[in-house]
Parts: sequence; structure tokens; C-alpha cells
Amino acid sequence: MIHFLNKYKAFGIGFLIVFAVILLLAYIDVLLIPEDAPLEIFVIFTFWWILVSLAIHRLAYLKQIKITLYKIIGLFILFAITLSIDSYMDMPDNPITIVLLMSFWFGFLYLLLPNFVKKYWKLILLIYGPIVLYFIYLRLFSGGLEDYLKIKDEINFGLFFIPIPLLIAIWFFEQWKWLQNLKTEKSEAELALLRTQINPHFFFNTLNNLYALTVKNSKQAPEVILKLSDMMRYTIYEGEKETVKLGDEMEYLSNYIELHKIRYKKTVEIIFKHEVDTSLAIAPLLYIILLENAFKHGIETLTENAFIYIDLFEDKDFIYFKIENNFDPKEINETKGIGLTNLKRRLSLLYPQKHELTSGIENNIYTVTLNISKHA
Repeated sequence: MIHFLNKYKAFGIGFLIVFAVILLLAYIDVLLIPEDAPLEIFVIFTFWWILVSLAIHRLAYLKQIKITLYKIIGLFILFAITLSIDSYMDMPDNPITIVLLMSFWFGFLYLLLPNFVKKYWKLILLIYGPIVLYFIYLRLFSGGLEDYLKIKDEINFGLFFIPIPLLIAIWFFEQWKWLQNLKTEKSEAELALLRTQINPHFFFNTLNNLYALTVKNSKQAPEVILKLSDMMRYTIYEGEKETVKLGDEMEYLSNYIELHKIRYKKTVEIIFKHEVDTSLAIAPLLYIILLENAFKHGIETLTENAFIYIDLFEDKDFIYFKIENNFDPKEINETKGIGLTNLKRRLSLLYPQKHELTSGIENNIYTVTLNISKHA
């Protein structure tokens, strides 16, 4: 929200400038503000507010291109010529003046928002073409001036300005869409970066385990290599998908557990309970970080009676993943790894306001729970 307000602060400045100028012109009797035409006043004020605001908003762009300054000068020369013609001919609602003024306005709009005008020029022409032709017909071919003024009072040619709010709304929609696309692209880029951090982080720890077995010439080394190969295949191919089946993620966790069990010579109790629909879709590689931390900061720090209890279950709204492990408080590692930080960031990108990650310590037992909405 702050980014949005900062980006479009020119519209606040433009509002203050136009409002102050109108009050000044009215005070010195240069501008007459009718009291019986509130809609027309609102539309005209809005038009000049947006015009001035866009000029301020694109000021940096205008300064960069000298030819743009020449175009601005040309537009104001056109505006001066229009006023001169209108003053010289002294003709109420002069069609030439109206056409030249519209050329000035749309020229200014094109100068400030060329892409917008190029994209919607057909819509603009479709809206204003019939209005201009109808006005010229009434002004020149409907009879004398008195007949025209009578028709004008009945019709009120404020309709020239009525489409402006529609065009403004379309422009604001384009800006909103641009911000959403920018946010999506940023999120996708961050997710890609986080995945590249998660994978090496996990395999670094696993290869350390494998190294310990090969140094000891353990017969279990080939089995570990096979399981590691399967896990790498899952991480590389399934990890790039937006979602995977929960059953596949469970199998991945089970393989990880078995891989670690192979190398432990101490008493380790690992229980993985799961009562959940295995066909549910979930983002890949979320739970592995929590399980990895349970091993690294729990079992690794204890010489005996180490345990990890995992419970995966669901209700009608959420998928719950709860993991508990005991640890040696004397061996607490104060250094924070990138795994948990990346997990929190991924969750904020993948499940914004659709997840809850909580943790706590009681009696040397660390508990963490991750709840993910089924309706994300």
C-alpha cells in the first residue's frame, strides 16, 4: 500500500494545485463557477486534475526526452491559437474551437500515456467520434443560434466530459493489473531462488551422512546411495512443480527417515503417524525442512533416548503437520540456518494468510506445527 501511495503521490499534488488555481481564478473573477451545474463542475475539475497529475507523474520521463519538450511547446502553441481563434471569431460554442481544444487534450493525453492511447484509441474514437459529429450537426445545421442554444439547454454538452471517468477508471485498472503482474513475477522469482537454496542445503547434510558411512566402509552405503538417488529425483523433478500429491510427499519423508535410521548406532525412536487423504495437493518440499531440523537439532545432540514424533492429519479446513523432538539444552546451536527462514518465506508466497507456523519449547521438547488451508 505504501509503495502504491508513493508511486502515485503526484495525483495528490495535482489535486492541490488544480484546486488552488481554480480558487485563485474565481477570486480574481477570471473564472466563473456556475452554482447550478455540480456534475459539470465535478467532471471538468476531474479532467484537469488528472491532466496536471499525469504531467507531474511523468515529469522525469518528460525531462529525459528533449523532443517531448518540443511537443509540449507545440501543444501550448495550439492552445494559444485556439484561444485566439475563439476570441477573434466571437462565436458561442465555435466548432473550430471545440475541435482544436479536443486535439489539445488528446494530444496531451497521448504525450503522457502513449501506450494507453495506442491500446485504447479505437475505444476513444468510438466514444468521442459520434459526440463530436452530433455537436457539429446541431451547431451548424439545426437552425439558427437561438435554436441551438435551446437544444443545448435541453441536452447539456457536459456529455463531452462524461466518458472521462470511464477512461480514468480503465487507466487505474491498467495500473492495478501492472502492480499485480509485478507482484506475481517477483514472487515467482523469489520462489525459484528459494528452491535453489533449499535443495543444496538438504543434500549438503545428506551427503555428510553418506560420507560418514563410506569412511567406515559400511555395507549400508549402497542402500543410502540408492535412497539418496530416489530423493534427488523427487526433489529435482517434483520439487519444480507447483503442487504434488500429499502421498508423494509422505513417501519422500519416509525415505528421509529410513535414510537417517541406517546410520544411527544409538537408540532412536521415530514415529510417523498419518491419517490424511493422500490425494490432497500441496506445495512440495515444505515439511522436509522441519523434519531435517528435528534430526539436526534433536537426535544429533543426544546420546540416548532420542525421539521424533510426527503427526500428519486433517480436518475439513486444514492439513496439520506436527513434529516433536527432544534435545540436549547444553548443545543448542545458536546459529540460524537458511532452511527455516526459506520455509517461512515460501509459505508467505505460496499460502499468504492461508497458513500458520508455530513452535515452542517445554521440558526440553521442541514442538512445531504447520497448518495449511485446504482452500488456498
